[in-house]
Amino acid sequence: MSSEGPPADGYSLGRVEAFSDGVIAVAITLLVLDLRVPRPTDGGSLAHQLGGLWPNYLAYVISFLAIGIMWLNHHAMLRRLRVVDHSVVVVNLLLLLCIVPLPFTTSLFATYLDAPAGGRLAAAVYAGSFLVTAVVFLALQCLVVLRRPALLAEPLTPARQRALLLRSSVAVPVYLLAAVLGVLSPYLTLAVCTAVGVFYLLPARLTGPRSPGRPPGRFGTDNSHGSTQGSP
Repeated sequence: MSSEGPPADGYSLGRVEAFSDGVIAVAITLLVLDLRVPRPTDGGSLAHQLGGLWPNYLAYVISFLAIGIMWLNHHAMLRRLRVVDHSVVVVNLLLLLCIVPLPFTTSLFATYLDAPAGGRLAAAVYAGSFLVTAVVFLALQCLVVLRRPALLAEPLTPARQRALLLRSSVAVPVYLLAAVLGVLSPYLTLAVCTAVGVFYLLPARLTGPRSPGRPPGRFGTDNSHGSTQGSP
């Protein structure tokens, strides 16, 4: 990334990235708070109590991967910029606004996954939180790629633009499906969110088109998701 200062009508790319990294780091750290230590007075053996927390473990892993993938995608997007303007900063703030509540929706889902009542609603809220995050990330990607090309460090070919936006858009209908399936069974939501995470963990060259001759990104992937996530 360039270390040059922003123009008069721009914002420091470094500060925006540092602030975003800090917020995402806090959100991903808060996920561990739902992995509570069983108390001796809760009854049953420690092994039984730890085993009973499997929904917490699974939801933690899925959400950690989803937020981690969001961070990778966010980082890849910012690497393509030389500076950011006010509109990008505002939409980026909206994205962070969506990411911060994910530890809460994760805890809600883990708590009610096996509950006789409330599990379906908790699953819909969980998938819905990733859906909203994916929509906002797609909006940010569209803003940068289509509406603010002057902010890019290097111009993108039309084929590259389509590839980035297509990969970004995949999470939106899939998370919508996960939210709808939650009405039938929370485990269907869990399965779909897991599948989204696996998809975005794979290198882009294995899951979507890539411009001929373009090498993979620094991490072996050039993801462009919101999700859950997401993105899980």
